[in-house]
Order: sequence, then structure tokens, then C-alpha cells
Amino acid sequence: MIACPSRMGSTLLFTALFFLAASAFSDDAGKPGAHWVGSWAASQQLVEPSNALDAEDLRDASLRQIVHLSLGGAEIRLRLSNRFGATPLHLTSVRVARPTSPSSDKIVPGTDKALTFSGSAAVTIPAHADYLSDPLSFPVKALSDLAITMHIDVPPDGQTGHPGSRATSYLAHRDVTSAAELPGAKAVDHWYFIAGIDVTAPPEARAVVILGDSITDGHGATTNGNDRWTDALAQRLQTSPTTRDVAVLNQGIGGNRLLTDGLGPNALARFDHDVIAQSGVGYLIVLEGINDIGMLTRSGDVSRAEHDALVRRIIAAYEQKIERAHARDIKVIGATLMPFVGSNYYHPGPASEADRQSINQWIRSAGHFDAVIDFDKTTRDPEHPERFLPAFDSGDHLHPTPAGYAAMAQGVPLSLFAPFAEAVPKIAITFDDLPAHGPLPPGETRMEVISKIVAALRGANLPPTYGFVNGLRMEEQPTGAAVLQAWHSAGNPLGNHSWSHMNLNQHLLDDFEQDVARDEPVLASVMKDEDWHWFRYPFLAEGDTLEKRAGFRNFLRERGYKIAAVTMSFGDYLWNPPYARCKTKGDAAGVAALENSYLTAADESIQYSRDISHTLYQRDIPYVLLVHVGAFDAEMLQRLLQLYRHKGFEFVTLPEAERDEFYRGATDHSLPPGPDTLEEAMNTRGLTPPSHTNFAAQLDSVCR
Repeated sequence: MIACPSRMGSTLLFTALFFLAASAFSDDAGKPGAHWVGSWAASQQLVEPSNALDAEDLRDASLRQIVHLSLGGAEIRLRLSNRFGATPLHLTSVRVARPTSPSSDKIVPGTDKALTFSGSAAVTIPAHADYLSDPLSFPVKALSDLAITMHIDVPPDGQTGHPGSRATSYLAHRDVTSAAELPGAKAVDHWYFIAGIDVTAPPEARAVVILGDSITDGHGATTNGNDRWTDALAQRLQTSPTTRDVAVLNQGIGGNRLLTDGLGPNALARFDHDVIAQSGVGYLIVLEGINDIGMLTRSGDVSRAEHDALVRRIIAAYEQKIERAHARDIKVIGATLMPFVGSNYYHPGPASEADRQSINQWIRSAGHFDAVIDFDKTTRDPEHPERFLPAFDSGDHLHPTPAGYAAMAQGVPLSLFAPFAEAVPKIAITFDDLPAHGPLPPGETRMEVISKIVAALRGANLPPTYGFVNGLRMEEQPTGAAVLQAWHSAGNPLGNHSWSHMNLNQHLLDDFEQDVARDEPVLASVMKDEDWHWFRYPFLAEGDTLEKRAGFRNFLRERGYKIAAVTMSFGDYLWNPPYARCKTKGDAAGVAALENSYLTAADESIQYSRDISHTLYQRDIPYVLLVHVGAFDAEMLQRLLQLYRHKGFEFVTLPEAERDEFYRGATDHSLPPGPDTLEEAMNTRGLTPPSHTNFAAQLDSVCR
């Protein structure tokens, strides 16, 4: 890897010109009222000698370069860059046209147009500066190609560009910028001096910037094939009406690192140019850090302390990006680092793999990134999770194949990019198994559990929250009646969960109906004239035969019940037994691990449910969350509610959520049965729900 040479004498000038460039690249430049969004971009660097053009190649030369757009628009403007040049870059002419193909120097006759800069055909870009063209009426389609041809009269000292273009550029002498083809042109697979294309777009349109290294840059992708994972993501976004106005800006640099300059400035140093200054940016995906891990031990082993220090610095760099992006209202999505054991370049050992796992654990943990894309899970070999799946391994055990890049794009939930104008997602919180669920830690009572839950609901200003009752617990728990009264006195209604938490799949219909009816006097005695006719199936089991399901729905209809469906759940009940064990042992580290995994599971379930909802309905249905009145749930509820609020959810009541069309079959039993869970809705369409983590096995071993 070749580090960028120092230019200390130009530091102040570079800093001053950055603010000029950032202003010139602002979202509102151009005609009044225009909404500009980046459609294509490439990170700029000082082109290293092995990829630089000979100075004489750039004397009186025309350079034609092909780029692949993500978003279409009626007008365009070009971003040029001389950011790493030590002398001005003078262009006498810059033109755009439609190429006949992404792998040809030919342009479509009649499509060639000249760009201007403050009304002039020529432009002089100062050293270390970027420049923006005037807007040009030039309609372009999403996923189309654009040819950019410029004439350079005198080569600058220092070439700014993007060597990892995976696209062929064509160089010919004299000003032939408007020529239909360039016979005898020199072909080079690099880009020079071009930094981005903006398009005019609808007000709701936004760009997602992807900040990364060679994996994002597309090492191993097909030259002129536009099959990087970012290209495949742009194609996916165009398939859904809810994401067609989302552009993709690839800001990857091969060999790039978070913390140290190498091939291109480090990711923190280029953050303002490559993220903040982009037009219309609304989202940021961060996939970077594997080069930092690999370089630590490339020349030899280091101490555990040095490994730990690197992990802390990488996490701190992520935190910097999150803070800086949030200051501009940019949603930040963390992508897990992919396997690299066996890498021919880094030959990582167990300590480096442990670093990757530690960083991925932090990325996946709730409360850091706004959302997570688990590329590690997407690309790893299930039998050897420290390595790529063979079909996705390019052969160097570090970069994916085109098939791997396609899988990465498929692994990105489109619901991450819900339109800004879309309604705020809604969620109704519900609790099962009142008055008692799960084991208690030493010294804790059921009244203390319910008091914590009620206090957290009140503190978060939640609307009335349904709790579903098993009357048998009243006989088993001496404080059961007081627990229900405390719940109701706090303004929270009750519903029926059957007397004994009976599983309909395992019992006769008559027995189940009697068990449900037996629960009703308990509800009536507490709720009195208020509505308690909501029913939640124990185990979410609606009957193992059509006869059972139809028969019990008739029972519910005759007695005036509506079904409390469940469309979001993360198995919260699994955490209550290990919590009791850890508290019994006084294992604070075990409790801390439970807290982290609980929030991680909740965070993952949000994305899981939203992804299904957007796949099926291209929107967020109002979700109904199932949690339990367990001791650990009570301990975590305040943080859990903060997580949902941080994710943008509005809390609503169960009846309000189930007024949505999705729940009609659950609330109107005169209609044919409809799905009561999102997984069931997927199954009815013959679709497979996305994968998600099963926490049961790891929780079973905690504090044993």
C-alpha cells in the first residue's frame, strides 16, 4: 500500500478551499426550487504513480469517461475535482452524451451537449479545489450510462482521480470532445478529475452514501459490468415504488482505512467531502475497518493490548461518523465486517479474527448505529463462519465474487430506506401472562415487577396498554389480585389469555373454549364496564386443524371478542430465567451480557418485521409488540421503549393499531380468517421470511 505524500505547505489553502467546495456542492445550488440529489459519485485521491497518466498524455488531450447513474432526472450537473493537484487544472471544454454502451468510446449521435461553468465553456479549477458545473437540461434515466468528455490543455502537477473505476476511459489528443468516437484512443481503466453527477429529483428523493474500502469499490467486479454490490443495490431500489427515489453513491476506495492514510485519505479525513458535501444525502452505510485490522499484524504479531487499543479506536471512529452524520440529520447504518481468515494479503490469526468479532458485536448492539446490515452473516460459510462461503470468495479470501456482491445487495433490507415523507411507523405495546410470568430473582416480588413496568409505561407517556391475563395465576400467586388492580388503576386495560395458558393445538376445542370462558369473571371483576373483549392466543397457537380454527373464531364472534394479533416479537421471555440465575449468583457480568443481547434482539426484530411489512405491503403496518410481565422485562422496559422511540416509532393503543386493513380478519370474524402474524402473511404468499438470530441456545448457558 502506498501512502499519500505530505503537502504540508498547502494545508491551510486546502482547508479554506474545502469550505468553498462544500458550499459549491450544497443541495440547493442551481435554479431556485430545484432539489438536487447525487446520482453517481467516486471518492477522490491522489492517483498513485502506477495508475497515473504520463504528463504528456494529458497535454492537449481529450478524456472520455463513462459512469453508471443510479437515479434519473430532467437536469444534471457535474462535479469536477482537482483536490490533490498542486497547480490549477484548466479545461477548455466539458461535454456529456449518451454512450452506445458502457464499454465503448462511441456516443449516440445527437445526444452530445456542452456543460458550462458560470456561463463559460472553459473552467480553471484551483489547486486542491472542487468545482460544480451549471445545471444542464439533459434528461437521464435511472440505471443509465453517461459519457463525460473533457479537453485538458496543460496537465496539472498531481492527478486527482479514482483508480478503482472498474470502467474504461479513453484518451485522445486534440479537442475531440464532441466526436462521435475516438479512433486509436488510449484505453485506461481509471477515472480522472470527475467526482459526481447530481440530478434534479422529487422533493422526497434522497441519496445513500456508502463509505468503504475495496469491497465497496468493487475489487473483483467485472470491468464495465457495473456489478459491484452498490450497483446491485441501486437496481433493487428501483424495483420498489417506495425506494425508486433513493440514489446510491459509492464512496469506496481500495485499500482505504478508518484511521490511517493509505490509498486515499483515511475515512475520517474524507468524511466531510465524501458524505456531508454530497447533494441530498439522507442515509449513510459504513462498511470499513477490515484494512485497519489486517494492517495491524501484516508485518508480525503484536500484543493483546495493541489489539484492544485498535478495536477501541475503530469503535471511536464509528462514533465520530455517527455524531457528524446525525448533526446533518443523516441516518447512519452500520455494516458488519465480513470474513477474511485465509486472506493472502493479511494472513490473519486468531487475535485478528477476535478483533473482527468484537467490532461486529459492537456494530450489532443496539444504541449505536441507527440500523445494521449483517454482511458477515450474509457472506460467511455456516460451517466455517470465519471464512467466506466458497461461492462468494474471489480466491483471495478477502473480496467477494460478483455473486457475493449480488448476495450483499440482496441482504440489504429495503425498509431501511423508507421515504422521508412516509407516515411515522406506529407500534402498540402489549403484555402477556398477567399477573405473573417467569422466575423471580431473590427478594423480588410480583408487585415490584408490575410497579416497575407501570412506572416505565407512565414515564414514556404510553397510551393505555393491554395486559393479557391467565386467571390460574390468581390462584397460584397470593398477590395476583393486587397486581391486576395496580395495572388497571394505572389506566391500563386487561384482555383474555385463557385461564391456564392452554395451547389450542394440543387440546380439544371444547376444553379450550371452557378454559377461555373461565377467565372472563376475573376480567369482568376488575374492568367492570370497560371493554375487555380482546383475546390473545397462548403460544400464538390458533388450532392445528381448520375445524378448530374456524370453530374457535365462531366462539370469539359470538362472545364479541377481537383477536390481539402479534406482528413484532423477539422472544423476550427467554431472558427472564437466565436473569434470575445471574441475580442469584451475583454475576454482574452475566446481567450486563443479558442487557446487551436483549436490546440487540429487540433491535433486530424491528428490522425483521419492517422488512417483511415492506416486502408484502410496501409500507409499515401498525405493529403489535408482544412482551411479558417478567422480572427482566421490567428491568429493561425503560431502555426498550427508548429504543423504539429512537427508531422513530409512535406508540398507539392496540385498538388503534388494529384498525389497519392488515388486521381485518382478526377484528371482524364475519370475514374469512386472515393472517395474524407477518410470518403467516409471508407463508400465504409462498415467501420465505428473512433469517434472524436464534438467541435461545446462547441464553440457556448464561449463569449456569
